[in-house]
Amino acid sequence: METLRCIATKLDVREFSNKTVPDEVKFGVLEAGRLTGSGINKQAWHFVLVSDQSSLSKLAEDCPQGSWLGGADFAVIILTSPRWPFHVLDAGRALQDMQLAAWDYGVASCPTTVFSEETMRIDFNIPMEFAITAVLGFGYPAGKILGKKDRKQLVEIASLDRYGNPLAAGQKLS
Repeated sequence: METLRCIATKLDVREFSNKTVPDEVKFGVLEAGRLTGSGINKQAWHFVLVSDQSSLSKLAEDCPQGSWLGGADFAVIILTSPRWPFHVLDAGRALQDMQLAAWDYGVASCPTTVFSEETMRIDFNIPMEFAITAVLGFGYPAGKILGKKDRKQLVEIASLDRYGNPLAAGQKLS
């Protein structure tokens, strides 16, 4: 899929079908995270693939706003090293690349950053040297994805050369 089209059509999905995501797609999603650029190329992250149904249920319990994770085919816990000031940005970059790679395979996803850190550390054996930065749930959508992204117009969120100087799509830039 063309990159901009992938970005334009990707929606967060919290309801997944029972269809199993093939292992090669799961590895492709992890590979997208691995290949993501990182601050000074530190790659100071670790990805925990959660695919066992009982582990997904436990993960859903550990994420108070992520009960939908129990219905995912798999999830990825993104861990980063807080030693580096850019670790949260790196997690966001990897998260987005994993979501876009999944979407290209027809696999939907949704992130959550609300979880019980203490219980997740115990349940998933996460060492203290890592921050639990995000959790991503993946699976084939439960139904046909209908709808359109509700986004502000470019002129509302972008400026040319200095703040407040409106920038509209199609505007001559030089």
